[in-house]
Amino acid sequence: MNNRIRAKLVTTTLSAALLLSAVSASIPAAWNAQTASAAASTTVSAGQALIKASVSFRTAPSTSASRIKYLKAGELVSVISQPNSYWYQVRDSSGTTGYVSSQDQYITVGSVPSGGGTTNPANPGSGSGSVPSSASSVEKVIAAGLRYLGTPYEYGSDRNTTTTFDCSDFVRQAFIDGVGLKLPADSRGQGSYVKNKGNAVTDWRKLKRGDIMFFMSYKGTKASAYAGVNKSTAAISHDGIYLGDGKILHTYSKESGGVTISSIEGTHWEYRFLYGGSALN
Repeated sequence: MNNRIRAKLVTTTLSAALLLSAVSASIPAAWNAQTASAAASTTVSAGQALIKASVSFRTAPSTSASRIKYLKAGELVSVISQPNSYWYQVRDSSGTTGYVSSQDQYITVGSVPSGGGTTNPANPGSGSGSVPSSASSVEKVIAAGLRYLGTPYEYGSDRNTTTTFDCSDFVRQAFIDGVGLKLPADSRGQGSYVKNKGNAVTDWRKLKRGDIMFFMSYKGTKASAYAGVNKSTAAISHDGIYLGDGKILHTYSKESGGVTISSIEGTHWEYRFLYGGSALN
């Protein structure tokens, strides 16, 4: 091969390499521009959020909480509340409720429901006992309750403070903060209040999000420990707020960490359940 032909081949090879490099560089640039344009054109309305990158969808606002699944980039979710500066509580398209990181790299939010203002516990308002049972009211109660996650448990807690709670004090405060409804101060009084509404159910799977759940005393972790108990006459010893998806928001002991979220199915909570229903109209 003479020098002229060799030089021509080298020139052709270099030209092809440069062309391939230019095309390769333009592909991600064009793709990124297209993706950015698509994201910018996605309307995120009030109460909605756009998942920007794959992110863990968890059962509680903590990295140690169980992962439900990963939410994928491009998904739209409904924002329920923001329990703290690190997490959003959201509901996905299938209706599952959980928590995602609030970091900008993962999520873009339209606006977050306020969850209702915090009232002065010593002056909680009239508590008329007639609050509309709307999705908005339910979410306000739950958002108010979630703000107290981790608040220490104290049996017979002072109803005029929010530094500690027992079960019925916590439920009562969530309704005061969320919708201004002042429930009776103890779980049995709250149980009678709900039952008198005429919408109580004895199958926890028929409960609706935001319903109050009532339980009998603890007898053990096995279903057999509760066999033969006449639940229609059993006394209420505990209550909490149903979150849906088989979860309850409540407080029951110092050892459990105070206000917490527990699973119901297959646990003593399921075996102890008496009835539940809405405290709202």
